Amino acid sequence: MRIAEIVGKVTLSRVHPSLQGAQLKLAVPLLLSHLRGEKDPLDDEFLVVFDPSSTGVGEQIALSEGGEAAQPFYPEFKPVDAYNAAILDTVHLRDQ
Repeated sequence: MRIAEIVGKVTLSRVHPSLQGAQLKLAVPLLLSHLRGEKDPLDDEFLVVFDPSSTGVGEQIALSEGGEAAQPFYPEFKPVDAYNAAILDTVHLRDQ
């Protein structure tokens, strides 16, 4: 599971029937340097995330990827590779 920030919405002209009723969002996975404000997250990779909770742009989420992203829907099949598992209110970093 990783922390990511929602940076946009994905609009499809046609959608797989199993994806109806949810939204697809564009997210940037955040590294420790992003969370500390040392690096701009928009310089890195983007992911399309299945979002059943209508998360807004700028919000941070916990996302699961790969085979684990489809597990909340078992035994149904949904063609997803990244899933918004939680909306994060705050993230606290502890110096070590």
